Amino acid sequence: MKDSEHLAWLRLARTENIGPVTFAHLIARFGTAEAALDAVPGLAARGGKRQFIAAPEAGIAREMAALEKMGGRFLLSCETDYPHGLAALDPPPPAIAVLGHPHLLRSEMVAIVGARNASALGRRLAFLLARALGEAGLAIASGLARGIDSAAHEAALDTGTVAVVAGGVDIVYPPENQALYDAIRERGVIVSEMRLGEAPQARHFSRRNRLISGLSRGIVVVEAAERSGSLITATYTLEQGREIFAVPGSPLDPRARGCNRLLRDGATLTESAQDVLAVLRPMLGANFNEPDGSAPDAPATNWETEADRVRARVAEALGPAPIAVDELIRQLGAPAGAVLTVLLELELAGRCARHPGNRVSWT
Repeated sequence: MKDSEHLAWLRLARTENIGPVTFAHLIARFGTAEAALDAVPGLAARGGKRQFIAAPEAGIAREMAALEKMGGRFLLSCETDYPHGLAALDPPPPAIAVLGHPHLLRSEMVAIVGARNASALGRRLAFLLARALGEAGLAIASGLARGIDSAAHEAALDTGTVAVVAGGVDIVYPPENQALYDAIRERGVIVSEMRLGEAPQARHFSRRNRLISGLSRGIVVVEAAERSGSLITATYTLEQGREIFAVPGSPLDPRARGCNRLLRDGATLTESAQDVLAVLRPMLGANFNEPDGSAPDAPATNWETEADRVRARVAEALGPAPIAVDELIRQLGAPAGAVLTVLLELELAGRCARHPGNRVSWT
């Protein structure tokens, strides 16, 4: 990829109102990030936004230079060394920042996650699981949080560990994990979708959890309350068709309720690394589909013209309650490309919001 397209790819990914789904639509439609950036202001204007400003080129260039100075780099979803697990997601994150040893992202991987306020036994079991799975040849992914995450990372420093963080790769969170962060940066790899210097915020953790599960063949939940980030990660794992493993616990311990629920829902009961390996061994030789690095051809249909015919109908059909895009297209009886074009324009204008399950609504 030429430098200008690399820069344009990051600018498009960092532009307000352009999430992974919209990014994928733009690349599929226009073929390159440069062409998409040229077209976005016109699309947003048709959606009702008078002035659309893409992420500044100078700011993205500074971020790229700063990451390179730290010894890191960006991996783009169109590049062949982009992690296979993330490339298989629909849609994949357009770009991730990596710091440390990115070759570890080509390893077969399993995630170990759990409670921040983990019990001593829980931390011990996470450590033993991570060490044994690492010795079996698997890299260990986790979220660099207190408790279970920290124990898993510490055990896998010698065999390969991947820390996925909710802020920039240069931000240590929680602060007491500074020493562990430094060790992973030196011996493992740190990954994030966020900008350099961006502090973790509550809304970022679901994106972090999606990356953790996306990188991994399966996820082991050691301790988790009923409503916890670990269960959110497990939900992503299920949606992505990966394996879920859960350690059982006492019904009297709130930290075990999430794991016990996962077991009732069909997760693999896990007491040792062998329980994990028995499930994963048959699939370890399979490869994810690699992105070929080439941009898809832009469609020949002039969807702008078609969109002009249905724009008012799409606006009328949308409401505050999310509706599935497929259902919207069916109700309107309009060409899918035209409806998607109007939704893209409205999203770029900040008037349309996307929701899980490929649903949309007014913002």
